[in-house]
Amino acid sequence: MSNNRRWRGRVFIGASLDGFIARNDGDIGWLTTPPPGRDHAHIDSSRPALDWQTFFPSVDHVVMGRSTFDTVTGFDEWPDMWAGKSVIVLSRSLPLETEHVTVARSVDDAVALLDEDGSREVYVDGGQAIQSFLRAGLIDEITISWAPVLIGSGRRLFETLNEDVLLTLRGSHTTETGMVAATYDVTPPRIIDSRRL
Repeated sequence: MSNNRRWRGRVFIGASLDGFIARNDGDIGWLTTPPPGRDHAHIDSSRPALDWQTFFPSVDHVVMGRSTFDTVTGFDEWPDMWAGKSVIVLSRSLPLETEHVTVARSVDDAVALLDEDGSREVYVDGGQAIQSFLRAGLIDEITISWAPVLIGSGRRLFETLNEDVLLTLRGSHTTETGMVAATYDVTPPRIIDSRRL
């Protein structure tokens, strides 16, 4: 694993208020097409979180898990939606010769590819990929948009971590669809450890 990486790992994701990013079958309709008819309050913020139009153009590489890959390849916009970005898919079973992407068998393999390719800003997407990169200390920024819905079960955004991950709030705002977005900086483990001494 790279100790002197020159790139930042960044998360931009939506989740239900109870912490799920998809239903068990992978459906995200509750997130992408919320039901109309609710009159959400609009709360102004002097320091808004990142939005997609600001975030996505700033990244040069995307790392996603296999489930996320399977979901996005079903969109009409695939693969044009990732034009200009290098895409790495973490998968033990996807063929290495998969079109439009580079397949990495492990986080270590993905890190080696990112280092070799001179990455700067890396968008990490999908629950398993985010969790793996967090456990490895490779996430520097997290933007989460919490949707105003409880879905009760599904694929969790966060699972068990080896230790606490401290976050520093950078900005937040609400959207017309009632989502509450927040951007956090992740405190590097070495800084946490030095504070404990």
